[in-house]
Amino acid sequence: MVRSMFGLVPESRVDPVFILFLALTVDAAVGDMRPLFRYVAHPVVLVGKLIEFLELRLNRAERPSSTRFLRGGLTVLFVGSVSVCAAWAILWATRQFSGGWLIELFLVVTLVAQRSLYDHVAAVAKALADGDLQAARLAVSHIVGRDPRSLDEHGVGRAGIESLFENFADGVIAPAFWYIVAGLPGLFLCKAVNTLDSMIGHRNPRYAAFGAIAARLDTAMNFLPARIAAVFIAVAAAFAPHAKPLSAFRVMFRDARKHKSLNAGWPEGAAAGALGLALAGPRQYAGARVDDPWIGDGRARVNSGDMQRALFLYFVACLIHAALVGSLALGRAAAGL
Repeated sequence: MVRSMFGLVPESRVDPVFILFLALTVDAAVGDMRPLFRYVAHPVVLVGKLIEFLELRLNRAERPSSTRFLRGGLTVLFVGSVSVCAAWAILWATRQFSGGWLIELFLVVTLVAQRSLYDHVAAVAKALADGDLQAARLAVSHIVGRDPRSLDEHGVGRAGIESLFENFADGVIAPAFWYIVAGLPGLFLCKAVNTLDSMIGHRNPRYAAFGAIAARLDTAMNFLPARIAAVFIAVAAAFAPHAKPLSAFRVMFRDARKHKSLNAGWPEGAAAGALGLALAGPRQYAGARVDDPWIGDGRARVNSGDMQRALFLYFVACLIHAALVGSLALGRAAAGL
């Protein structure tokens, strides 16, 4: 690991890989601890407020694109540096007493959002199952960027499934990956970059220049995690009823590059093939129609039953991920690392 290789982070008394395994287990049991964050600001909310403060002052429409591009890069550098320094400071403080690793565990639980993602998508599936399209549109609006008012039942279902597996890559696998690679600083940086991308990484007149570096850095940091997530999804299909693992691999390799995102097509392609669906395709974003190609060659008329199958596939993929992390922790313990 980076922390032990370069001595950049104080050594923990508890193996960080074991902390990650515990965090995945605790998160699966308790979720995002929403009642607590009614009183204490969530770390991602704090990062978001910092980004908003900087964007309002640095991204002025009257400035030339080159200036906005540079200022956007400085924003990324500042937010990333603050996040990494905060992680180092927390680690130094927690190394001063024997139970400090529990604080690190709490932060990892907070920032690896596997249970909350499941709960959000399950709310969409339940609304569709109840025949309440308005409630389904409202639920899906919390997890997608497209205009939910333009979506019929099938569009809502596709949006929920696409978000489920895209966010499995950048909301679960990427934070875990960067935590294993670089400890808490890596995790904090990953979440900061992801928040930057979600807030200023849009391809529209306001953010095209200012958010360009944020979007590119997010793409780079998610390059490997997206492909790892896709493999987890394809393998999970072997253990999910009526799912097709070979089709998951076939569609993933064939259609991933059709997606406008360098990364999102991989987990979405694996899910489309596994579930026998067609995802992506034409859709609406804030009044603008996007005519993207379909990923997968199955049904586009997604229903609540398909969403339940997708949730089970996601659940199995999370189990495989946690089992792999647990096995790595056991192996490191046996090796005395």
